[in-house]
Amino acid sequence: MRQGRRTTTTPGEAAVIMGICFGFPIVSSLDAVASGFPSHPFSNSGLIWVVGLEVVLAFAAVVVLWLRGFAVSTLMPAPTLKGSAQGIGIFFAAWIVALILVLPFSDQPEQPYVHMIEDARVTVPVVVLMAMVNGAFEEVFLLGFLVRGLRGFGLSMPLGVMLLVRVLYHLYQGPVGMVWVLGIGLVFGLYFIRTNLLWPPVFAHVLWDIVPFLG
Repeated sequence: MRQGRRTTTTPGEAAVIMGICFGFPIVSSLDAVASGFPSHPFSNSGLIWVVGLEVVLAFAAVVVLWLRGFAVSTLMPAPTLKGSAQGIGIFFAAWIVALILVLPFSDQPEQPYVHMIEDARVTVPVVVLMAMVNGAFEEVFLLGFLVRGLRGFGLSMPLGVMLLVRVLYHLYQGPVGMVWVLGIGLVFGLYFIRTNLLWPPVFAHVLWDIVPFLG
Protein backbone atom coordinates (compact mmCIF):
# COMPACT_ATOMS: atom_id res chain seq x y z
CA MET A 1 0.00 0.00 0.00
CA ARG A 2 1.29 3.43 -0.81
CA GLN A 3 1.81 5.84 2.04
CA GLY A 4 -1.20 8.09 2.48
CA ARG A 5 -1.56 11.48 4.05
CA ARG A 6 -3.58 10.43 7.09
CA THR A 7 -2.35 11.79 10.41
CA THR A 8 -5.31 10.76 12.57
CA THR A 9 -5.81 7.39 14.17
CA THR A 10 -8.51 5.31 15.84
CA PRO A 11 -8.54 3.95 19.40
CA GLY A 12 -7.98 0.45 18.01
CA GLU A 13 -5.01 1.39 15.87
CA ALA A 14 -3.61 3.49 18.71
CA ALA A 15 -3.85 0.48 21.04
CA VAL A 16 -1.94 -1.69 18.56
CA ILE A 17 0.87 0.85 18.13
CA MET A 18 1.09 1.48 21.88
CA GLY A 19 1.27 -2.28 22.37
CA ILE A 20 4.10 -2.58 19.87
CA CYS A 21 6.09 0.32 21.27
CA PHE A 22 5.42 0.11 24.98
CA GLY A 23 3.92 -3.32 25.67
CA PHE A 24 7.20 -4.94 26.67
CA PRO A 25 8.38 -1.97 28.82
CA ILE A 26 5.01 -1.92 30.59
CA VAL A 27 5.18 -5.65 31.34
CA SER A 28 8.75 -5.22 32.62
CA SER A 29 7.68 -2.35 34.88
CA LEU A 30 4.75 -4.34 36.24
CA ASP A 31 7.15 -7.17 36.99
CA ALA A 32 9.38 -4.72 38.87
CA VAL A 33 6.42 -3.64 40.98
CA ALA A 34 5.49 -7.26 41.69
CA SER A 35 9.10 -7.96 42.70
CA GLY A 36 9.20 -5.12 45.22
CA PHE A 37 10.97 -2.53 43.04
CA PRO A 38 14.41 -4.12 42.78
CA SER A 39 16.87 -1.39 41.78
CA HIS A 40 19.31 -2.45 39.09
CA PRO A 41 21.91 0.30 38.46
CA PHE A 42 22.14 1.61 34.93
CA SER A 43 25.06 0.26 32.90
CA ASN A 44 26.45 0.82 29.42
CA SER A 45 25.27 -2.59 28.28
CA GLY A 46 21.81 -1.98 29.69
CA LEU A 47 21.47 1.40 27.98
CA ILE A 48 22.70 0.00 24.67
CA TRP A 49 20.14 -2.80 24.98
CA VAL A 50 17.42 -0.15 25.43
CA VAL A 51 18.65 1.68 22.33
CA GLY A 52 18.56 -1.49 20.25
CA LEU A 53 15.12 -2.46 21.54
CA GLU A 54 13.61 0.95 20.82
CA VAL A 55 15.07 1.03 17.31
CA VAL A 56 13.51 -2.37 16.55
CA LEU A 57 10.15 -1.44 18.08
CA ALA A 58 10.08 1.91 16.28
CA PHE A 59 10.80 0.21 12.96
CA ALA A 60 8.01 -2.31 13.53
CA ALA A 61 5.52 0.42 14.46
CA VAL A 62 6.46 2.58 11.47
CA VAL A 63 6.07 -0.36 9.09
CA VAL A 64 2.61 -1.13 10.45
CA LEU A 65 1.55 2.51 10.16
CA TRP A 66 2.97 2.84 6.65
CA LEU A 67 1.11 -0.27 5.49
CA ARG A 68 -2.08 1.20 6.93
CA GLY A 69 -1.70 4.43 5.01
CA PHE A 70 -0.43 6.68 7.79
CA ALA A 71 1.77 9.63 6.82
CA VAL A 72 4.79 8.42 8.77
CA SER A 73 6.99 11.25 7.48
CA THR A 74 4.98 13.64 9.65
CA LEU A 75 6.23 11.84 12.75
CA MET A 76 9.80 12.99 12.21
CA PRO A 77 10.82 15.90 14.50
CA ALA A 78 12.37 18.90 12.72
CA PRO A 79 15.34 20.18 14.79
CA THR A 80 15.79 23.96 14.90
CA LEU A 81 17.75 26.34 17.13
CA LYS A 82 14.52 28.05 18.18
CA GLY A 83 12.93 24.70 18.96
CA SER A 84 15.97 23.67 20.99
CA ALA A 85 15.73 26.90 23.01
CA GLN A 86 12.06 26.19 23.61
CA GLY A 87 13.01 22.68 24.64
CA ILE A 88 15.30 24.08 27.33
CA GLY A 89 12.39 26.17 28.58
CA ILE A 90 10.12 23.13 28.62
CA PHE A 91 12.78 21.19 30.51
CA PHE A 92 12.78 23.74 33.34
CA ALA A 93 8.99 24.14 33.29
CA ALA A 94 8.58 20.37 33.59
CA TRP A 95 11.09 20.28 36.43
CA ILE A 96 9.16 22.94 38.37
CA VAL A 97 5.78 21.25 37.83
CA ALA A 98 7.15 17.82 38.74
CA LEU A 99 8.83 19.23 41.86
CA ILE A 100 5.56 20.79 43.01
CA LEU A 101 3.75 17.49 42.50
CA VAL A 102 6.27 15.44 44.49
CA LEU A 103 6.60 17.85 47.43
CA PRO A 104 3.73 16.18 49.34
CA PHE A 105 5.69 12.90 49.11
CA SER A 106 9.00 14.26 50.40
CA ASP A 107 8.83 12.00 53.47
CA GLN A 108 8.73 8.81 51.38
CA PRO A 109 11.63 6.31 51.54
CA GLU A 110 14.38 6.72 48.97
CA GLN A 111 13.07 5.60 45.62
CA PRO A 112 14.50 2.87 43.33
CA TYR A 113 15.43 5.31 40.57
CA VAL A 114 17.77 7.16 42.96
CA HIS A 115 19.92 4.05 43.45
CA MET A 116 19.70 3.23 39.74
CA ILE A 117 21.33 6.56 38.93
CA GLU A 118 23.68 6.96 41.90
CA ASP A 119 25.18 3.49 41.40
CA ALA A 120 25.24 3.74 37.60
CA ARG A 121 28.34 2.62 35.70
CA VAL A 122 27.93 4.45 32.41
CA THR A 123 29.94 6.66 30.07
CA VAL A 124 28.85 9.99 28.64
CA PRO A 125 28.72 8.91 24.95
CA VAL A 126 26.44 5.97 25.78
CA VAL A 127 24.18 8.15 27.93
CA VAL A 128 23.90 10.75 25.15
CA LEU A 129 23.13 8.05 22.56
CA MET A 130 20.47 6.55 24.79
CA ALA A 131 18.96 9.97 25.52
CA MET A 132 18.71 10.87 21.83
CA VAL A 133 17.09 7.59 20.84
CA ASN A 134 14.85 7.30 23.90
CA GLY A 135 13.72 10.93 23.81
CA ALA A 136 12.77 10.72 20.15
CA PHE A 137 11.17 7.28 20.50
CA GLU A 138 8.89 8.19 23.37
CA GLU A 139 7.77 11.62 22.18
CA VAL A 140 7.33 10.64 18.54
CA PHE A 141 4.90 7.88 19.41
CA LEU A 142 3.27 9.42 22.49
CA LEU A 143 2.88 12.96 21.19
CA GLY A 144 3.41 12.87 17.43
CA PHE A 145 1.30 9.76 16.90
CA LEU A 146 -0.98 9.23 19.92
CA VAL A 147 -1.92 12.75 21.05
CA ARG A 148 -2.09 14.20 17.56
CA GLY A 149 -3.76 11.13 16.12
CA LEU A 150 -6.56 11.14 18.70
CA ARG A 151 -7.14 14.90 18.61
CA GLY A 152 -10.55 14.35 17.05
CA PHE A 153 -11.72 12.83 20.35
CA GLY A 154 -11.19 16.04 22.30
CA LEU A 155 -8.43 17.15 24.67
CA SER A 156 -8.87 14.94 27.73
CA MET A 157 -8.83 11.55 25.98
CA PRO A 158 -5.48 11.79 24.12
CA LEU A 159 -3.83 13.59 27.05
CA GLY A 160 -5.12 11.08 29.57
CA VAL A 161 -4.18 8.03 27.50
CA MET A 162 -0.72 9.46 26.84
CA LEU A 163 -0.12 10.06 30.56
CA LEU A 164 -1.40 6.60 31.45
CA VAL A 165 0.93 4.86 28.99
CA ARG A 166 3.86 7.03 30.06
CA VAL A 167 3.35 6.28 33.74
CA LEU A 168 2.80 2.56 33.21
CA TYR A 169 6.18 1.94 31.62
CA HIS A 170 7.94 4.01 34.29
CA LEU A 171 6.48 2.05 37.22
CA TYR A 172 9.92 0.57 37.92
CA GLN A 173 11.08 3.98 39.18
CA GLY A 174 8.88 3.76 42.27
CA PRO A 175 5.84 5.77 43.41
CA VAL A 176 7.59 9.15 43.61
CA GLY A 177 9.30 8.52 40.28
CA MET A 178 5.90 7.94 38.74
CA VAL A 179 4.71 11.32 40.04
CA TRP A 180 7.78 12.95 38.48
CA VAL A 181 6.97 11.27 35.17
CA LEU A 182 3.36 12.41 35.42
CA GLY A 183 4.41 16.05 35.88
CA ILE A 184 6.90 15.92 33.03
CA GLY A 185 4.44 14.22 30.70
CA LEU A 186 1.74 16.76 31.53
CA VAL A 187 3.96 19.69 30.58
CA PHE A 188 5.15 17.98 27.39
CA GLY A 189 1.59 17.06 26.40
CA LEU A 190 0.07 20.49 27.02
CA TYR A 191 2.88 22.18 25.11
CA PHE A 192 2.43 19.89 22.13
CA ILE A 193 -1.35 20.30 22.12
CA ARG A 194 -0.93 24.07 22.12
CA THR A 195 1.81 24.32 19.48
CA ASN A 196 1.81 21.03 17.52
CA LEU A 197 5.62 21.26 17.59
CA LEU A 198 7.41 17.99 18.27
CA TRP A 199 11.09 18.89 18.40
CA PRO A 200 10.98 21.04 21.60
CA PRO A 201 9.54 18.26 23.81
CA VAL A 202 11.90 15.75 22.16
CA PHE A 203 14.88 17.97 23.00
CA ALA A 204 13.56 18.54 26.53
CA HIS A 205 13.24 14.78 27.00
CA VAL A 206 16.82 14.28 25.79
CA LEU A 207 17.96 16.74 28.44
CA TRP A 208 15.89 14.93 31.08
CA ASP A 209 17.66 11.68 30.23
CA ILE A 210 21.15 13.23 30.41
CA VAL A 211 21.09 15.68 33.34
CA PRO A 212 20.43 13.13 36.16
CA PHE A 213 23.57 11.21 35.18
CA LEU A 214 25.64 14.41 35.18
CA GLY A 215 24.47 15.11 38.71
